[in-house]
Amino acid sequence: MGNVTPSSWRSSHVGACGKNSCQLELALEGHFTEHHAFQIRALLELVEFGEKRLCQSEAEIQRLLRVQEPESRRPDGSAIAEVDTSSTPPTSPLQRAVELLDTIPGVDQLTAWTLVAEMGVNMDQFGSASQLAKWAGICPGNNESAGKRLSGKTPKGNIWLRRALCEAAWAASRTKDTYLAAQYKHFILRKGKKKTIVAVAHSMLSIAYYLLTRQCPYKDLGGDFFDRMNQEAVRSRLVKKLVSLGYQVTLTPVSSEATA
Repeated sequence: MGNVTPSSWRSSHVGACGKNSCQLELALEGHFTEHHAFQIRALLELVEFGEKRLCQSEAEIQRLLRVQEPESRRPDGSAIAEVDTSSTPPTSPLQRAVELLDTIPGVDQLTAWTLVAEMGVNMDQFGSASQLAKWAGICPGNNESAGKRLSGKTPKGNIWLRRALCEAAWAASRTKDTYLAAQYKHFILRKGKKKTIVAVAHSMLSIAYYLLTRQCPYKDLGGDFFDRMNQEAVRSRLVKKLVSLGYQVTLTPVSSEATA
């Protein structure tokens, strides 16, 4: 491109781009010294170091997921060598758990790793999905006395698991035609964003419990689940909406033969 200075750039472009051009010219003016180069070089080295460590950590996680037996249970405290994939079964219990959890909408690989790391894969230790939710601190409080609501504050629990589930709940709320997204839309008007996210996260934790207990992938109930469960309310709401728009509505059931 050759040497282009701010002044030469200005002379060839002023008048063609207007006010925005002048602002861009001002942004290009300045000076870059050796000290600035030193600072940028140091920052880039930090970024490269962080990326290298991140890759190493991910590789170590993948290695541990392929291990069939926990290191702490190895006889004589011997360390585990690199896993020989040729003699190792396709999936270990940990890897299988990650694959099952990854089928839940909103749960990515990192979230699945976090769930396995924090709660393990043996759900017998919790006894039930509600006990797991209580341990994780992801179940809203429901204290009442004489019909009066005292507190709805979420109890304390595993902060790392709760944070991962809430982030996954935000992601699930943006998915299309899924039960979790429908649940978010169903509760958002009554509960508000924060409580709704906790409710969706609670559902995701219950789903994770049953997936790991039954060792089966997730099967979605569909984005129209709540409409199918309460068809009368949906029909009444739609009729009222049409009437408010000035229409006279007459409903005629369609036979199953006509819809086939």
